[in-house]
Amino acid sequence: QVQLVESGGGLVQAGGSLRLSCAASGRTFSTYAMGWFRQAPGKEREFVAVISWSGRTTYYADSVKGRFTISRDNAKNTVYLQMNSLKPEDTAVYYCAVDREKITRWAIEYDYWGQGTQVTVSS
Repeated sequence: QVQLVESGGGLVQAGGSLRLSCAASGRTFSTYAMGWFRQAPGKEREFVAVISWSGRTTYYADSVKGRFTISRDNAKNTVYLQMNSLKPEDTAVYYCAVDREKITRWAIEYDYWGQGTQVTVSS
């Protein structure tokens, strides 16, 4: 069992920045791929970014490429999402998730999810 706790969400003006954190329990965190997803009201959950267990491989959704950066600190069992140049359309609940077997952008493949943190970007 892996428990994930996101933090760092909040209200920010368009063009601003936020840094989300996701703290994970468990001794095998460093062997898992970690992903960030988001869900806006009335919309399906969508992929944002994913990072391999080593941190050497990352993938991003086209909508956030060049603005968001995913990273991890395995010593702290934490994955981060640095979000810059935020836009109102980035408003959503952001979730982190664990995939124990592969690096993927498909939500259905993930094994554990956090409770989410709200990000609101005002225009």
